Amino acid sequence: MSAATANSVWPALPFEEWVDTCQTLHLWTQIVGKIRLASTPWQNHSWHVPLYVTPRGLSTSTMWRDDRSFDIEFDFLAHKLAFAVSDGSTRELELRSQSVASFYLAVTTALRELNLTTPISDYPCEIASALHFSKDEKQRTYNANHARRFWQALIPIDRIFKEFRGGFLGKASPSHFFWGSFDLAVTRFSGRTAPRFEGKVPGVAIEVMREAYSHEVSSAGFWPGGNGIDYPCFYSYAYPAPAVFKFEAVSPKEAFFSEALGEFLLPYDAVRLSSDPDATLHEFLQSTYEAAARTAQWDRLALERPQGSRVLRRV
Repeated sequence: MSAATANSVWPALPFEEWVDTCQTLHLWTQIVGKIRLASTPWQNHSWHVPLYVTPRGLSTSTMWRDDRSFDIEFDFLAHKLAFAVSDGSTRELELRSQSVASFYLAVTTALRELNLTTPISDYPCEIASALHFSKDEKQRTYNANHARRFWQALIPIDRIFKEFRGGFLGKASPSHFFWGSFDLAVTRFSGRTAPRFEGKVPGVAIEVMREAYSHEVSSAGFWPGGNGIDYPCFYSYAYPAPAVFKFEAVSPKEAFFSEALGEFLLPYDAVRLSSDPDATLHEFLQSTYEAAARTAQWDRLALERPQGSRVLRRV
């Protein structure tokens, strides 16, 4: 892939330019994500709550209400929030600059009109000092171009995360978008239990976090910036992290260990501007996973398989 082609697939995402829209989408995706939380059966490690990258944006995938199914999608091509129900009913809400309270009211009204009323907690998760959605009257920015570029960046990242997942025989998560932390993530598991989680996360019950980190993991992901990191980047961490994990050599050369966050980081631009973005991101994912598996002494022979391998079957 040429540099020109790569740059058209991997758009620039300078955080300082779109931070306002990013913060808006963080809160809006939480509202829709909480509807999924309330409308799907519980899955291990809260895998029933994330959103998924689609050819148009981010979707809840199928949810249920009695004998009907439905989904909700952030459409970043048409800049609509689209509701689709198995009985043929639909609704669309324009994605535009407005307050969180206005967006929350519009979403809950659409659900009521579709006979899909879904009680949810209107308090955000993983955001310190947050306001309840229904009381957040501050005017929020929605820049359509910025929202679309963010989604366009997620498309190749989602593909590569799925390819990376294919090189593992053990338990592994889907590539999914967590609206609490506003990141796309993929996680591998050693199969062993982990020490009891004792950390605190704003707006999230400790029981949820303990179940999420009940087993050893090597987790990688992408977030657009924030919480002290003012640029988009990829991350990779181990839980529990062996004491020597942070001293492991990983690649590419732009990757480094953040003492503040306790994980390896790779700036998005190091991938975007490389001669081969796919290979550069694969290199980071593989080298940081190997660092976690090696230092924690995972049974790699039992858990791994060659990248890109396929199960053969008769047609």
